[in-house]
Amino acid sequence: MNFDLTRVKNKIEKKIEINDAYEIDSSLTSSTDLLEPLKINLKGKITRDVLDGFLLDVEVTGTMVLPCSITLKPVSVPLHIHIVGNLDELMEEIDENHKKIENSIDILPIIWENILMEIPMKVTSPDAYSVVSEGEGWKFVTDKMDTKNPALEKLKDLL
Repeated sequence: MNFDLTRVKNKIEKKIEINDAYEIDSSLTSSTDLLEPLKINLKGKITRDVLDGFLLDVEVTGTMVLPCSITLKPVSVPLHIHIVGNLDELMEEIDENHKKIENSIDILPIIWENILMEIPMKVTSPDAYSVVSEGEGWKFVTDKMDTKNPALEKLKDLL
């Protein structure tokens, strides 16, 4: 996702418009929980700031397909990220092999780092709780269950 900065750098144009659809390479998504290739839409711009740096203002939208934490069925999760910042600072934050921006910039590492931070740790599908949750000798335990220890309930009376 390279963008040529020459025209903005030389003040021929005021900004670079970004309006692209992009599919994240499977080499990046293989180490995540994503079940399908991630297709994203980018809309935004790259402009110059008063200190001759470059500002990135981009909105990333798409749909992530993740496994349900109960049934392992695919669940679609909407993705919406708004990234705003100085390109030099954003590249330093993600600790990318940072080199001084001359004539072009690849914003994919910035986009990917922000997508990784948005992937939820746990996803449940709406129909996940309709599956059998109890059987012979076992019971499915969730975070929502209220578990009280009867032995400790008597201690409440002492307080």
